[in-house]
Amino acid sequence: MILLIGISICKLSHTYMQFLYSIYDDADEITRLSSSSTSHLSLPSSTNMSFSDSESSSHPRDGGDYKFFRQISRDRLLHEMLGSTKTGDSKAWKILIMDRVTVKVMSKSCKMADITDQGISLVEELFKRREPMPGMDAIYFIQPSKENIVMFLSDMSGREPLYRKAYIFFSSTIPKELVNHIKSDSSVLPRIGALREMNMEYFPIDNQGFLTDHDQALQTLYAENAENSRHFNICLNMMATRIATVFASLKELPFVRYRAAKSTAPRDLVPSKLAAAIWDCISKFKAIPNFPQTETCELLIVDRSVDQIAPIIHEWTYDAMCHDLLDMEGNKHVIEVPSKTGGPPEKKEIVLEDHDPVWLELRHTHIADASERLHEKMANFASKNKAAQMRSKEGSELSTRDLQKIVQALPQYGEQVDKLSTHVEIAGKINRIIRDTGLRDLGQLEQDLVFGDAAAKDVINFLRTNQDTNPENKLRLLMIYATVYPEKFEGDKGVKLMQLAKLSPVDMKVISNMQLIAGSPENKTKSGSFSLKFDTGKTKQANRKDRSGEEETWQLFRFYPMLEELLEKLVKGDLSKSDYLCMNQSSHKEEESESRTGSVRKSSAPTAVPERKATPHSMRSRRTATWARPHSSDDGYSSDSVLKSASLDLKKLGQRIFVFIIGGATRSELRVCHKLTSSLRREVVLGSTSFDDPPQYITKLKLLSEKDIAGAPAQPFKPQYW
Repeated sequence: MILLIGISICKLSHTYMQFLYSIYDDADEITRLSSSSTSHLSLPSSTNMSFSDSESSSHPRDGGDYKFFRQISRDRLLHEMLGSTKTGDSKAWKILIMDRVTVKVMSKSCKMADITDQGISLVEELFKRREPMPGMDAIYFIQPSKENIVMFLSDMSGREPLYRKAYIFFSSTIPKELVNHIKSDSSVLPRIGALREMNMEYFPIDNQGFLTDHDQALQTLYAENAENSRHFNICLNMMATRIATVFASLKELPFVRYRAAKSTAPRDLVPSKLAAAIWDCISKFKAIPNFPQTETCELLIVDRSVDQIAPIIHEWTYDAMCHDLLDMEGNKHVIEVPSKTGGPPEKKEIVLEDHDPVWLELRHTHIADASERLHEKMANFASKNKAAQMRSKEGSELSTRDLQKIVQALPQYGEQVDKLSTHVEIAGKINRIIRDTGLRDLGQLEQDLVFGDAAAKDVINFLRTNQDTNPENKLRLLMIYATVYPEKFEGDKGVKLMQLAKLSPVDMKVISNMQLIAGSPENKTKSGSFSLKFDTGKTKQANRKDRSGEEETWQLFRFYPMLEELLEKLVKGDLSKSDYLCMNQSSHKEEESESRTGSVRKSSAPTAVPERKATPHSMRSRRTATWARPHSSDDGYSSDSVLKSASLDLKKLGQRIFVFIIGGATRSELRVCHKLTSSLRREVVLGSTSFDDPPQYITKLKLLSEKDIAGAPAQPFKPQYW
């Protein structure tokens, strides 16, 4: 028996990894694989269905720990889905069958060891040839599509089904006609152990973030004449379905707010159309057992028109710098590390993820702060080495690289030292790129433009004196310039700037395409002229107010995404009711009074934004905001679980706030959600169609004016800095 189990687990590891490799081009997905909101569907009693309601809830019980978004998703998959299939013979192994969408849902929330612990011995893909195993039960986690149902029925019908019994879990609501299709096969019904809607068709990317996996949403919804394509409504409807499953999964009924249209242009109506589609889906969830009948949270729907600077400005956190400056594939990067044997440097593939405590501590800190912290950690380890202590007494200052070599000689700290050394190499590489490309001066000009401290002459002077600056960086600078000073691109002014920056007309087309996202009608211009018209009547010379007095920061840490300001206004009840409409009109008045007190849940936590005291702006402060500090510090190794540590000191929070950005979210916006969760005492969950770094976003903007946009994935231009 022990031998059989061992073989099963080995087979699981090999088959599961093969399955994932066949599904993902992005190898980042493979490393992670590590209700209820479950709706039970009625079938004849002869099918031995289980109809017990789940007791789980996203709201903590009295005295219980608060569970964050991703942890709830993980628990539902492991316990409400896989765990619910366990019968009297709890040691019986089962097979897990998924499609290409649901395997991504699973991989974003669970590790491979997690599903093995739930009695899964083999994972297979629905549409691949599978070996019959009539002595084992199978769990199907699939989308409720006609193709999937037909394949399931072919597996389980007839005299010789592939498996003994099937437990079927759907990722979203299944149409009645498909349920009837299953009922019509009398040979299958007795073999069904469960038939449920899990309502989980979203992809967690962070403890407080998720995607709908619509990487081409910007092109599909905002390109020229996009509304005439059949993909327009398909994209919106699927997006709404997946967002709705978030609320079904967490048993949350939201106030649905959305950015109001400023014109009748179809692109300007995208947020309102998405809001209506989401509300239509959520309204049907009220029939789910224990689903709330009154609003329990907030949902704010916006698109990239609310902030066109956040996706392109250089963000100076460790996380953003890694993905902006390094050649990364997802969360993976290859670095060269010193050889432990003294030979030439060795190549090493690293994964930057939440289960790395050093990454978790440093990702939202300024790159200079991250570098100093790493130096301190290395010094802390080196202090345990007598050779290092002797050199210190001799007055010889040790560099981070010297400390790294000394620390690597400490065998008792092998794993911790290995992680630290990896981050030392990455931070060092980033700092070299910043120095070699003169990125600090460019970053200063970018932020001065945003906050009204720079004008046209500063941009022109920079372009004239920095001819060797990377073309993409010059384009990003001009995109920021166009957002703050749109009148500087009217007529032939844009052409002159293009010539000064030595950019091609194709590159400059990105700037004119920004108006497609801005929502204002296109302006007819003479052939050959370049014109950009946003909302010049309202555009000021400063794009946003300086908030650097909020806390002591490092240089070039002034920038903040507009999402921060919008969410603070939402909590205070100051969000413009004309610019942001609410779908829940019947409950709107009652909600207004509750929005200032914060929660339908009983909580004494304050929800209003505290009054800020003016403090001197430090250009080089060693202090990091409390929201960016790890939950347990020291050397970053004291937390045994990211999800557990996140819930220890935030047991009672107010209502959740969800914000969904159509067209791609940024790392600075995810950082703000973590920050506001701490300051507002309300979990802020960020959702989006995709998660874009500047090169990807610029590529997508270029495609907005392409005629054939469907089906062609964007290939981002990655500048070579080394």
